Amino acid sequence: MAPSRIAVVTGASSGIGAATARQLAAAGYRVVLTARRKDRIDALAEEITAAGGQATAYALDVTDRAAVDEFATAFKTIGVLVNNAGGALGLDPVATGDPADWRQMYETNVLGTLNLTQALLPKLVASGDGTVVVVSSTAGHGTYEGGAGYVAAKHGAHVLAETLRLEILGEPVRVIEVAPGLVRTEEFALTRFGGDEERAAKVYEGVPDPLTADDVADTITWAVTRPSHVNIDLLVVRPRSQASNTKLHRRN
Repeated sequence: MAPSRIAVVTGASSGIGAATARQLAAAGYRVVLTARRKDRIDALAEEITAAGGQATAYALDVTDRAAVDEFATAFKTIGVLVNNAGGALGLDPVATGDPADWRQMYETNVLGTLNLTQALLPKLVASGDGTVVVVSSTAGHGTYEGGAGYVAAKHGAHVLAETLRLEILGEPVRVIEVAPGLVRTEEFALTRFGGDEERAAKVYEGVPDPLTADDVADTITWAVTRPSHVNIDLLVVRPRSQASNTKLHRRN
């Protein structure tokens, strides 16, 4: 069976998701952009189309299972699912962390990934050559003070990918996990700190050349476009200035 050239990208309204959609479209995929902010993905679909690519925008909240199931009915097959929707809230210690923030991070990063993967897995299998990508984080592979809620969620996303790979062995579907380290995007840190621009800026202060959304999108696109028999199980990507979640080189 010829592989499907449809790629669904969640969280495509900004950052890594938007950059991945652009690069997959340039690689020849018809991208389906999903996010809650319809105006953002409509504009991106127009941009991709104007550049000669194929793109469709679909407003979707990945935590709404009924909406996800309805979305899935639009497809007979798809070739690629990029589970990118997620994000962090707060940097509070366990003793004072807000359970509502923890719940929201788990709902988006883990259950959102579960919802899309369950709904679209039969379509990926039907393609004869499907790929599931889980965009986790280095937070899914090591902890740091103040990050427990986000770290727990990203560990959940990592384990979901790892377990799925074991469970669907023999099906024509690859499971790829890409775990970025420090990435400077327009919204990640700003969202984490409730719109506090000064606090968000300090995350990257003095760090020479943190990763960009395009860097991560390039990594995702490379992994997706390997030959069908090649599965990039886990790819950790950090800037040269970062040795671990807690060790960064900052210029004085």
